[in-house]
Amino acid sequence: MRIKGAIFDLDGTLLDSMSVWETAGARYLESLGRKPRPGLRDAIISLSLMQAADYFRREYGVTESVSEIMDGIDSAVEDFYRNEVGPKEGVIGFLESLRSHGVKMCVATATNRRLVEAGLKRNGMLDYFGAIITCTEVGAGKDSPRVFNTALEFLGTKKEETFIFEDALYAIKTGKEAGFTVVAVSDESALKQRDEIVRLSDMFVSSFSALEAFL
Repeated sequence: MRIKGAIFDLDGTLLDSMSVWETAGARYLESLGRKPRPGLRDAIISLSLMQAADYFRREYGVTESVSEIMDGIDSAVEDFYRNEVGPKEGVIGFLESLRSHGVKMCVATATNRRLVEAGLKRNGMLDYFGAIITCTEVGAGKDSPRVFNTALEFLGTKKEETFIFEDALYAIKTGKEAGFTVVAVSDESALKQRDEIVRLSDMFVSSFSALEAFL
């Protein structure tokens, strides 16, 4: 089957950035003088930034508005995206190959736009993508297929010719249930779910370098 459209997750897929989110929520709560409870990371890892902000208001009594909380979390990690984050192994070569084959590409991510643009620009990857579609802007996290369907609408390709590239189990589940072909990219943050990721995805790769033959 020929691939004509590609929808890429950002963190843990295009960028080696999941580590910064391991502690972002805890650092934000600590900045407000609130002590994070055990299990915080697992509670928010599958949430969009907007959903995480609502979680902090509900579970920790944070009185700032959702938008203020989102800005606070973004500020805690923005320097990393602008000055430190690197690409996942082999990704730039793979993007170049897709572009040379005329594949349309976009990003679908739970991360806010300014961080996405900063990280992609830092690594010379921004121009590969026709659009950046964020969960915040479409109003739903990746537990809903809305962000993927919005990306598909932008690409204008047939669903059966459009592949999703993801690292997170919950997003892989959503993509598969929505009828997409899903390529799972290995990331250290998802090692505990690896067996389930391999089972659910159409293809599992340790790095993008392994996908050159795929084209």
